Amino acid sequence: MTAVDHRAGRTPERIPFPVVDEVARHCLQEEEPETVHIEVHLPGRLDSDRLRTAFVEALRRHPRILMREAPGRWYRRRYEWELTGEPDVEVVSFPSPGPDALRDARTRALTAVPPLAASPPIRLEVVEGAGPAEGSEATDAVGEVGSPASAGGAPLGDNTVLFLTINHTALDGPACLRVLATAAELYGGRDNSPAAPPVRPPETPRPPTGTPSNWSRPARVAPGTPEPSPGNGMLVTELPLPNRPQGAPYTVNDQLMVTTALTLAHWNREHGAPPRPLRITMPVDDRPRDTTMPIGNGTRLVEVPFSPGELKTTDMTELLSRTATRTRALKSLPRPQLGRGAALLTAPVTPVAWRAALTRGLRRAAAPWTSTTLLSNIGRIPYPLDFGEDAGRAHAVWFSAPARMPRGLTVTTASTAGRLHLALRWSRALLSHGDGAHLRDLFEHYLHTTEVPQ
Repeated sequence: MTAVDHRAGRTPERIPFPVVDEVARHCLQEEEPETVHIEVHLPGRLDSDRLRTAFVEALRRHPRILMREAPGRWYRRRYEWELTGEPDVEVVSFPSPGPDALRDARTRALTAVPPLAASPPIRLEVVEGAGPAEGSEATDAVGEVGSPASAGGAPLGDNTVLFLTINHTALDGPACLRVLATAAELYGGRDNSPAAPPVRPPETPRPPTGTPSNWSRPARVAPGTPEPSPGNGMLVTELPLPNRPQGAPYTVNDQLMVTTALTLAHWNREHGAPPRPLRITMPVDDRPRDTTMPIGNGTRLVEVPFSPGELKTTDMTELLSRTATRTRALKSLPRPQLGRGAALLTAPVTPVAWRAALTRGLRRAAAPWTSTTLLSNIGRIPYPLDFGEDAGRAHAVWFSAPARMPRGLTVTTASTAGRLHLALRWSRALLSHGDGAHLRDLFEHYLHTTEVPQ
């Protein structure tokens, strides 16, 4: 039976799944849901009715987000999205406030994936009075440590935390942040246009030299203390932005890349893993940040390699500069989002069910060559996320990306109000909360070592 747009009374427009969406759809697992979590901290309170109205109107202004997976027979050649024009379900919820509300919302962000069958595949939870945003001494691991508001009976605050939970098969974090910025403008009546990106002098990327071969098997994150329960764990923390000399040939993103590599090299040495090259996946997003931003999964993935020897260097400036050369070269190369192999694999020449089985088999076979980890640096949040006089402007924004095995660990960073917001997310089959806390401490240490004095 053909689905009908319940609002407009017409057959919805259909869009074939892009390559990224199809590959993700093939490889879904109940044990480790593919969710993206965004957490926005505001200093004040929001009116529930006004926020619902503003958020739903923001969805309408970005109609590509109002979609659900279209039903189809097993022999169809493609998965398709249906654009619905209106939400199928209530998208905004206000869970009961309380000392564990923040922890519980984080748990849901990792475990309760919005279904693809109902439009849109995103949910917004509003947690009121959750207390201050966590700092490095007051982190939260899902289901294990309460928020600061619950520690020692501390009173609940007047702040509000917005939790966006996204089904990553359909959407990514930057696209949904764009929709939230539109909602903030509609709610507060203040300009939430994106800030201009940093201006850097044009240069021709130089080809990197001395990089490890992509044919060599990369290092895996050494197992820590795995937990019996499936799924992901997460820890968030706030750190100072690293200092960088004026005119340095590298960026903060390069400092974060080196920090991640040094952190994992240290972790693996501690756990007796033999030295192997590291490969760190880095999403690259070339989309505009204004209202013309395409909504969906819009990043392409590149892999930044590091040999074991170069991570032992004491010349941090040289390591940072070499990393900058690699990242600039990789960003400049035209490349399909998941590479040419994925584009070929998703060509609609056979039934999609056959391609799904082949994709899952190839993914298992290629597991030893999967990159060591993923570093997703959102960078400076481009929007004020200003919800007006009562609720105020966001002072902390965290993202986290899925951390499924065999990679088992993702590092996501963003900066707001001059602070770095770090989320470590891991597979419980690989690490525990204590392991995550140790990795956090190592990351903080190595981030400081990248602050090369002038």
